[in-house]
Amino acid sequence: MSDIQRVTMPKWGLSMESGKVTEWLVKPGDTIAEGDPICEIDTDKIAGELESTWEGTVRALVVEVNEDVPVGGTIAVVAPTEVSDDEINAVVAEAREQLAAGGIEDDSGPKLATVTVHDRQISYASLGEGDGTPIVFVHGYGGDKNSWLFVQEPLSADRVTYALDLPGHGASSKDVGDGSLEGLAKSVLGFLDELGLDKAHLVAHSMGGAVAVIAAGHAPDRVASLTLISPAGLGPEINTSYIEGFASAETRRELKPHLQQLFADAGLVNRQLIDDLLKYKRLDGVDEALSKLSTTLTSGNVSVADELTRFSGQVVVVWGAADKIVPISNAAGLSDVRQIEEVGHMAHMESPTSVVSAIRDALTV
Repeated sequence: MSDIQRVTMPKWGLSMESGKVTEWLVKPGDTIAEGDPICEIDTDKIAGELESTWEGTVRALVVEVNEDVPVGGTIAVVAPTEVSDDEINAVVAEAREQLAAGGIEDDSGPKLATVTVHDRQISYASLGEGDGTPIVFVHGYGGDKNSWLFVQEPLSADRVTYALDLPGHGASSKDVGDGSLEGLAKSVLGFLDELGLDKAHLVAHSMGGAVAVIAAGHAPDRVASLTLISPAGLGPEINTSYIEGFASAETRRELKPHLQQLFADAGLVNRQLIDDLLKYKRLDGVDEALSKLSTTLTSGNVSVADELTRFSGQVVVVWGAADKIVPISNAAGLSDVRQIEEVGHMAHMESPTSVVSAIRDALTV
C-alpha cells in the first residue's frame, strides 16, 4: 500500500483547526499532477482552492461536501490504477474511522518562532524543507504572516519558506521607528542575517512590495528574485482613504467597509476576519505604528522605482484587475505583469493558484 497517497485537509495558517470541502474539482478516475486544483475549501477565515502536491489517479473521495474535517484528516485517496479496489476501500474505511473518532494529530503546519532583529522581536512562521533557495513572504499594511496561508504550503514542497510579521504587525514588536519603509527593509535584511540566509526569493504584497524592492535595491546579491503583488511605490496612485480609515477604525461597523475594499468579492470579509483585525488593532503600540506608517504611505512621496532599476534579477508582478487600493494603472511601464481578472487587492487570497504559478516562474532563476 506504499503507492497509496492520502490527500489531507491542509493547515492554512497557525490558527486553522478544521475546514470544509465546499466543491470537489476532481472525481474518481481523474489523473492529477502537482499544481492541479483539487477542491474548494472553506475555513473560518476565508475560502480557497487546495492545490495538489500529489500525483496519480484519484481513486476515492473520502468526505462529503460541507463536512467538517480536522486538519490532517484524509479527504481523498490517490493511487495508481493497478492498486486494487479492496486496498483503496480499506484506506477509505480507515480514514472514515479516524474522522469519526476525532483526535487526529497533525504537525504539518507552519512552525512559529521569533528572532531578534535590531533590538526588535520578529515573529515568523516557517514551513517546508529541501535544498531550494528559501522564500521569504512580506505582507502589506495592517497584514501579518497569516495572509500567506493559501500560498505558503504549496510552495514549501521543495524548500523552506518563511512568512514574517513586519515590525508593528502581528506578533512582532510594535516599534516601527520613524515609520519609514527603509526601516522596514532593514528589518527584512536583518531577518535574513539572523536566520543565516545568504540569499532568498522575496514574495511581497502592497506596502511589503515597496519594502522588498528597497531591500533588493540595497542588497541585490541577497535577493534571488522578486514577486510583487499589487506593490506600492511603483506608480503614483494609492487609496489614501482606505489607509487612513483602516488606521482610525475602532469598531466592527467602522472597519468592515474598509476591509471590503480589499476584495473584488466583498462577501469574503467575514466576522472572524474583522474580529481578528480588531483584536490586533487594540494591542498596545499598534495605534502608533499604524499611524506612522499611514503618514508615510499617504505622503505622496513613496516611490521605489529607482531601487527597482538597481535590481537585475527576475521580477514578476501580479495585479488584480479590480484592485481598489493600489490600482493596476500603476503597472504601466513594468515588463512582466500578470493581470488577474475579477480579483482585488488580495490576489494571494482571492486567486492563490494564479499567484503560486507566478511565484514559481520567478523561482526559475
